[in-house]
Amino acid sequence: MDKVTTESGADRSAHKRATILEAARAVFLSKGYAGASMDEIAARAAVSKPTVYKNFGDKQALFAAIITSDISDAEERSQTLVEALPHGEDIEGSLRKFARRHVTVVTQPHLIKIRRLIIAEADRFPELARTWYEAAPGRAHANLAELFQEIAAQGRLNISDPMLAAEYFNWLVLSIPLNKAMFLGSNTQFSRAALHRYADEAVRIFLAAYGP
Repeated sequence: MDKVTTESGADRSAHKRATILEAARAVFLSKGYAGASMDEIAARAAVSKPTVYKNFGDKQALFAAIITSDISDAEERSQTLVEALPHGEDIEGSLRKFARRHVTVVTQPHLIKIRRLIIAEADRFPELARTWYEAAPGRAHANLAELFQEIAAQGRLNISDPMLAAEYFNWLVLSIPLNKAMFLGSNTQFSRAALHRYADEAVRIFLAAYGP
């Protein structure tokens, strides 16, 4: 009985932390770091302000917890996307499939908001900004570079610097829609056809430069 009670208490505690994080993320994204208040976060999470402090210490620690959680998600997304890239003979088709999924994921409104918030607070939280970069684009570049090196070794791509090729490919895919979203607002809407057009053209340009 004691074990069941303890597990139930742990589950309740974990749920409460998750609720506070979700509420805090919404407040930080809408108000920014400076404009976010612990009172509003507590009210949105339907808990007392002392409960927020008990779970996260202070506003800075709460912000760090949100970004750390999102960094873990970014790492998982990056790894999953690259691992899903087929190793078949149709390099163009495989890259196009990957590019379409990649640009669709990265330009989701909530991820654009997180990106803008991290950039805005990079001077205040340089370690978080650096960790985000390493976990999201940095991890994607490293994974792509490893894959490109493998394909080049098979003679199916002409690449002497896999990391540079990976960075170019990533930016070809993302630059236009990502820049538009960053400057014009996180709610900038892209049709599926538009995102696929950016992805397909990126693959065409990439293969024109790095094809065998």
